[in-house]
Amino acid sequence: MLSTWTTATAILRRLGVALMLTAIVVLTTAGLANAQAAAPQAPAAAPAQAAPAPQARVFTGDMGLMFNVIKPDKAADFEMVMGKLKEAFAKSDDPVHKQMAQGWRVIKNPEPIQGGNYLYVFLIDPVVKDADYTVSRVLAKAFPAEVQELFKTYSACFAGGVTLQNYVKVADMK
Repeated sequence: MLSTWTTATAILRRLGVALMLTAIVVLTTAGLANAQAAAPQAPAAAPAQAAPAPQARVFTGDMGLMFNVIKPDKAADFEMVMGKLKEAFAKSDDPVHKQMAQGWRVIKNPEPIQGGNYLYVFLIDPVVKDADYTVSRVLAKAFPAEVQELFKTYSACFAGGVTLQNYVKVADMK
């Protein structure tokens, strides 16, 4: 567990995020290496299939963190999908997507965590209120013909679930 704390501390120190202690508690209590959270959400199924729509990933705070535990042999696939996500934002005419892209950073701890997995963090600052940060939904708008294959690749990357955390700004030290 100490290596998980050390890893989380190093990530957040590099980011300059003042939420280090909170994130360490979240990482520890969530058991990131053995995350039990829900897997990434698939794009909404066609109405004829009557499948339930995926749960939206909406942040309620000023900023948010989303922790993704990725299998070591799937890191390149995950990063490829993140490249497609960036491309989707660049292609989009949706003003909400433009705002989302401005505040969305994807960072990686270059040192493996427990089990040899890699920790990728989505750092969202500022959050676009009421925006859906579900990766597959953003990809579906830009790549409707490719989204199922992209989602299949994306889903196979996860060693655990996704942990989403909301934060509010307490002070700005600028």
